[in-house]
Amino acid sequence: MPNQGKVLAVNISEKKGQKKHDVGKAYVDKDWGIKGDAHGGTWHRQISLLSWSSFEKMKAMGADVFYGDFAENITVDGLEVASLPVGTRLKIGEVLLEVTQIGKECHNQGCAIKKQTGTCVMPLEGIFVRVLSSGWIAAGDVIDIVE
Repeated sequence: MPNQGKVLAVNISEKKGQKKHDVGKAYVDKDWGIKGDAHGGTWHRQISLLSWSSFEKMKAMGADVFYGDFAENITVDGLEVASLPVGTRLKIGEVLLEVTQIGKECHNQGCAIKKQTGTCVMPLEGIFVRVLSSGWIAAGDVIDIVE
């Protein structure tokens, strides 16, 4: 498994329940999450990440999806985030993150993507992290697994 990936997009939504949109770069607050994102807070799911390979699976099933469509905060290339064990630390730009959860339960009988294709990748392949140090994260940043 490669120890490095790259940030393709940094996505936020101002209100819960809205689709996230790519903002290019964002400030991340320790013990909170991405500034301006509705899902930030003092809990274990401060930021979500999803690998581009998950998008490719859904595109192969006919879904028209792009950055933020799975409500992920950080779209990742070159690293299979779902294979990272809980407790893994990631360094992105100035920020240190720790994996707290792999996948999540689908709500409301599934999103529009699940209704269109019969499945969705976020519940199985999306991961959640908490923020250990503040700083900026931007598209193009390298993602390093911290040993």
